[in-house]
Amino acid sequence: MSEPQPIHLSDYRPPAHRVTRTELTFDLAPGATRVKARLHLERHPEREAGEPLWLDGESLVLKSIALDGQPLEEDEYQQSNAGLKVHQVPERFILDTEVEIAPSENTALEGLYQSGGMYCTQCEAEGFRRITFYPDRPDVMATFTTTVIGDTQSEPILLSNGNPTERGELPNGRHFATWEDPHPKPCYLFALVAGDLKKVEDHFTTMSGREVTLQIWVEEENLGKTEHAMESLKRAMRWDEQAYGREYDLDLFMIVAVNDFNMGAMENKGLNIFNSAAVLTHSRTATDATFQRVEGIVAHEYFHNWSGNRVTCRDWFQLSLKEGFTVFRDQSFSADVNSAPVKRIEEVSFFRTAQFAEDAGPTAHPVRPDQYIEIGNFYTLTIYEKGAEIVRMLCNLVGEEKFREGSDLYFSRFDGQAVTIEDFVSCMAEVSGLDLTQFMRWYSQAGTPEIDAFGEYDYARGQYRLLLRQRTPATPGQSEKQALHIPVRLGLVGTKSGSDLTLTLDGESLGTDAVIHLREEEQEFLFTDVEEAPVPSLLRGFSAPVKLAFPYSREDLAFLLANDSDGFNRWDAGQRLTLLALDDLIAAHRNGVEKVMDSRVVDAFRILLEENSDDKAVLAEMLTLPSEAYIAEQQPLVDVDAIHAAREFVRQSLAHELRDELLAVYRTNQSDAAYEPTPEQIGQRALKNVALSYLMSIEDEEGVEAAKAQFGTDHNMTDVRHALTLLVHSSCSEIADPALKAFGQKWAQDPLVMDQWFSLQVTRPQPDALDRVRYLMEHPAFSLKNPNKVRALIGAFANQNRINFHRLDGEGYRLLADVVIKLNRLNPEIAARIITPLTRWKRFDEQRQELMKAELERIAGEDLSPNLYEVISKALA
Repeated sequence: MSEPQPIHLSDYRPPAHRVTRTELTFDLAPGATRVKARLHLERHPEREAGEPLWLDGESLVLKSIALDGQPLEEDEYQQSNAGLKVHQVPERFILDTEVEIAPSENTALEGLYQSGGMYCTQCEAEGFRRITFYPDRPDVMATFTTTVIGDTQSEPILLSNGNPTERGELPNGRHFATWEDPHPKPCYLFALVAGDLKKVEDHFTTMSGREVTLQIWVEEENLGKTEHAMESLKRAMRWDEQAYGREYDLDLFMIVAVNDFNMGAMENKGLNIFNSAAVLTHSRTATDATFQRVEGIVAHEYFHNWSGNRVTCRDWFQLSLKEGFTVFRDQSFSADVNSAPVKRIEEVSFFRTAQFAEDAGPTAHPVRPDQYIEIGNFYTLTIYEKGAEIVRMLCNLVGEEKFREGSDLYFSRFDGQAVTIEDFVSCMAEVSGLDLTQFMRWYSQAGTPEIDAFGEYDYARGQYRLLLRQRTPATPGQSEKQALHIPVRLGLVGTKSGSDLTLTLDGESLGTDAVIHLREEEQEFLFTDVEEAPVPSLLRGFSAPVKLAFPYSREDLAFLLANDSDGFNRWDAGQRLTLLALDDLIAAHRNGVEKVMDSRVVDAFRILLEENSDDKAVLAEMLTLPSEAYIAEQQPLVDVDAIHAAREFVRQSLAHELRDELLAVYRTNQSDAAYEPTPEQIGQRALKNVALSYLMSIEDEEGVEAAKAQFGTDHNMTDVRHALTLLVHSSCSEIADPALKAFGQKWAQDPLVMDQWFSLQVTRPQPDALDRVRYLMEHPAFSLKNPNKVRALIGAFANQNRINFHRLDGEGYRLLADVVIKLNRLNPEIAARIITPLTRWKRFDEQRQELMKAELERIAGEDLSPNLYEVISKALA
């Protein structure tokens, strides 16, 4: 394969021709589906007359082509591996093509493919070119009419975008359905589903009084797992009306659950296609985390109807325009319907572990990259999560009222258009009157900014001086960084009163909680009329996606953990306090000296366990130790063994010291109430299970009995899975092995539960974990062609079982490389995503570096897809 060439943002030009109307006819057959396309085209007014027509197309067998009804001769067009060129076309014309494709052979799961006999599509980002010849780019928007022809028996349900207009029977046991989507859309939002499906139906009345039919389509055995998704959808529709004034614009909204899907879900206009793992729930089969994840994803895809569909991206460099904004919207929704502090803690905990690592790795890129080889590689945490944090900063800067006003302006001004990030930010600048020129650097500058903060209290003058310095480390392709506009939300907590003090800056009273603006590389802020010595509570609510360094003493952190009014910063103080203790223990392990537990951490956790907190979910988060992955991100060089040993020492020390308190918490929070995924119940289960985790870390006799009983009670999957995980991760094989076998037999026919069964086994810390991975790869329930299985087994092992994946014999690395080589041929997108742990080889010790690099070089020797080529070349640069 020739070396793939990058596409540059600076080279953007509008298409030579645009499509105003698209008419499609699909005649479905597994190995030979026929697709007829009639495209109504016209020259783009910004392009010169006489340019040839270019249509993207991959793996298509062209059967016929006609221009304005006249078949084209072979010398009038040219077909290549990348597409179709028609040499001469008029200003306005109709092009008819017919192609043949093979959905049953499409293991990449892009374009039209089959999943368990069902036909379905995934066209974002560039999958539509695998369906028919088309200008496959988001700035080409057309109305679509789609007719789907299928077998009456095997495909009784035929779905596409928009509203159904006609159905009928055809000869030879065939039938058809025609769908009309009146809203112009880019082809990446096209969707088709055909198969033997059943529906659950409900209705929603919009704020203007229109009735919308809601349907969730699933395989018959999953009909009882849709209630939560449907209720989540209705909550999301109502919330979007109240929070953003956005009303749904079609008569029908459909969700389809698909077992084989590369992503979580897809926001296709009117027909959302979901990975079954992101829509199906039941208390017996899904955990609390899954219930909340489904709620968030359903909301996210629905919110895209406006932030992504009605207003879409001009080009794929603007991907965060829709994804970052929509993630912010779904996070806000989840915070409103659940515990806001817990949601923020969960978001930031994940962000600081995973996105910070992405920023520090070889594939670091700006939220709006300036080039790419394969756009599928840029569906990243940077685009989604960091993009959402940038939108959150915008909201903080302009205020919630102006942010809503700016959003309204954006939706009304650009409705039906494909636009840029500048268009979005300019609306916020226009309504607020703020100059956001410097703020735009957040979109173009890669890496995680770092803030060094220093504070000093002047007792005589009653003043607190705060000095902030910002810098952003160099990233690949960006060695020089400019100062960013960083909103820093803060409070000053009085050391005598334990309360927030009034903030007075430059003679203006700001209340007890305020946002200051760091715009320079170094800035000083002088707060006056400060009545007592304070401890600063900085970056409240994680007001900017930065790393903050402040010389807090351990006593300061314990004080904030006990007194900070900001729930997020209380949690963060506890994390920082624990990290300081972990630093000591990591050093002790490296130096071979005795490990000693910091009593201040024990005392802080004892206070938490004894307090009567109303929000048990927050308390559960506060009692949860930083993950090994997050601890690794704080270390200049990742010492896998020392990190694991230090964290286990803290976990077991806390369990020994606080055994009675932990038992009391576990017993107090047991309940036999009927399962509901409410914030209150979820918090209660989370707190109970955190306590049980500590007890099982020392295999306390009462803890083991509690875990055994919790598994046996079989009250809900949250408790069952947690208990089984603790048993399997312990040395109690006489209990764990029969339980594991019984669980596997019971749920053998449920693929989503079997994914959980895979993951809990391969994340066990015992040395046999790698052997279990190899063994389970041969299990009948595993398939390398199914992305969920790959993530549950291989992904869980490589990302969550660090002590075994990073074995010094390199066998964990070899296993992952073997899988990636196979996936490169089957599903390049998943191959490029799952290889991530190997790409960060430079963070490790010399021996592991050599082993990881050798596996990357072995993969590089293969005939690589553009997806994998781009990731490997960056990792080895």
